[in-house]
Amino acid sequence: MPQRLRRLVALLIALCSLAAWTPAAAEDDGQPVTFFAAASATDAINEIAEAYAAKTGGSIRPVLAASSTLARQIAQGAPADLFLSANVTWMDHLAEQQMVLPDSRVPLLSNRLVLIAPADSDLRLRLAPGLDLGRLLGDGRLAVGDPAHVPAGLYARQALEALGLWEQVADKLAQASNVRAALALVDRGEAVAGIVYETDAAISPQVRIVDGFPLSASPKIIYPLAIVAGHDRPAVRAVYDFLRSDEATTIFSKHGFTRPPSGS
Repeated sequence: MPQRLRRLVALLIALCSLAAWTPAAAEDDGQPVTFFAAASATDAINEIAEAYAAKTGGSIRPVLAASSTLARQIAQGAPADLFLSANVTWMDHLAEQQMVLPDSRVPLLSNRLVLIAPADSDLRLRLAPGLDLGRLLGDGRLAVGDPAHVPAGLYARQALEALGLWEQVADKLAQASNVRAALALVDRGEAVAGIVYETDAAISPQVRIVDGFPLSASPKIIYPLAIVAGHDRPAVRAVYDFLRSDEATTIFSKHGFTRPPSGS
């Protein structure tokens, strides 16, 4: 082969190698990024997945359920790349087992707890100490996420205890597997009232917010985000960065989420 032709072939090989290892190619390994996220973020996460695909061509595969369920699955080896928990407790649970990368953990979102009722309900009240909530519920049920492990249920119990109302309703609960299931019970009229996040109440025209929990009784609701240990690859980092971007923040805000207070 003439020397000039050999040089041309070598140059073409080098150019092909360079093209194969561009940053975009390094970030896109062809595998969707599996994102375990709290059920309360369902609508926002689905929209973010669409926005990410349109912008980058990459793929996010959301897995949405109660944070407790997702954390337990991750601890048992489920192939999650990223985890967004609706409270710090379940993220701490994984951190204690070294199942998430410590330097990737950030407080991503904040939310607010509200009491809801069916849209056509005549229930009117102001959440405050001294409220006879048990009487107002009558023979009906109060829908909540299971207070034993679902973050929205844990928050609900804390808020009710802070107002001195827990004992009134403890035997009137309709305990759901996640906050969206609690919302559905009220949406279908199967519960007189429910306690959900403000973002959940906003998605259903079949429910209305009766009242928000006062700040003095409201637990701090923080959604931490982290990369699952052993899953730190370029495609995962790209999604992680997108979730923290201004574009994603705008989508989260549209769905009612706010940024956590500084120092969270």
